[in-house]
Amino acid sequence: MSQQRESAIVSGARSAMVCFAQIATLRTPGSLFHRLARLKRDADFAKPSPALGLRKLKGEDGNNLIEYAIVFMFFMSMLLGIVDFSRALYSYHFLSNAAREATRWAAVRGNTCTDDGSCTAEALQSDIQTYVTNITPPGVDSTKLTTTASWPGTSPICEEDAHSPGCPVDVQVSYNFTFVVPFIRTTPLTLSSSSEMIIVH
Repeated sequence: MSQQRESAIVSGARSAMVCFAQIATLRTPGSLFHRLARLKRDADFAKPSPALGLRKLKGEDGNNLIEYAIVFMFFMSMLLGIVDFSRALYSYHFLSNAAREATRWAAVRGNTCTDDGSCTAEALQSDIQTYVTNITPPGVDSTKLTTTASWPGTSPICEEDAHSPGCPVDVQVSYNFTFVVPFIRTTPLTLSSSSEMIIVH
């Protein structure tokens, strides 16, 4: 029984000495265990806190929102610009077609068209203007249209009567186009087209 007590006392003393040695080693500044423990503490201190990560995430979301707003404004401006220039091209296409059609209409309505019954009277400035207004398509404001007809003949027959067959007739149609997007152009853009033909009869 005394031997068992002695061995238990020796084992307890040995365990206490080992624990004390480990604690003393950790507290010794130059020991390996001390350096490892300090490195672990420094690494734990260097870890960012969840609050900092949350603030960083919120900042990135704000930057993404600003970038999206800038790209969206640029995209919408480009899209509206394409729509406005398409409207201008549509209006100019109408002017070109209207000038040709009005000139052709006036060319078959000279001062002799009543002889064969193809017309009731020769085409005048007001008649040509009314004709252009009647063929105006949707999307074009007829109140902004200006139609000018002239008979620039210089031959003796044309000087006597400019509506005689063989004399030229010229029709010019202009339109004050207004852009919807203000940053493209604030003042109206004048579009015009002209056509000239020889009077048939």
